[in-house]
Amino acid sequence: MHWLEHKIPPPLVAALAGVAMWFTAQASGGVTDSAPRTAAAVLLALVGLAFDVAGLHAFRRARTTVNPLRPGGASALVVGGVYRVTRNPMYVGLALLLLAWTVYLGAPLALLGVAAFVAYITRFQIVPEERVLAQKFGPDFTAYRSRVRRWL
Repeated sequence: MHWLEHKIPPPLVAALAGVAMWFTAQASGGVTDSAPRTAAAVLLALVGLAFDVAGLHAFRRARTTVNPLRPGGASALVVGGVYRVTRNPMYVGLALLLLAWTVYLGAPLALLGVAAFVAYITRFQIVPEERVLAQKFGPDFTAYRSRVRRWL
């Protein structure tokens, strides 16, 4: 299934997961309003957005590509800022946004959408990216990979 590697933009994968989560919630009784649940969802969404913005900012500061479909275009190995916490802050951010969506929906089965997103992104985006980065940056990437977790 190498043909799926770097083919679907991760935000689109997250959006498709979110739509599937919505349908899952509807099939299991629908969404009911809950102020505490909404507050928790907003908090999680803000944390997710912070990861996304911090990752994008670090890439822009390093003047390297932010295009996840073209990892070979990377001109620098970014290891500072949020990249000291996770090797994939933008994907962590998207996963947290989906988790926030799950909390808002109040449908435990919707967690399957988060799991599906993480599994897909790991297999078809992150693993192939890591192959490219290992070839491009060699021992520097190997050392970074040994210090920092893939997700959190």
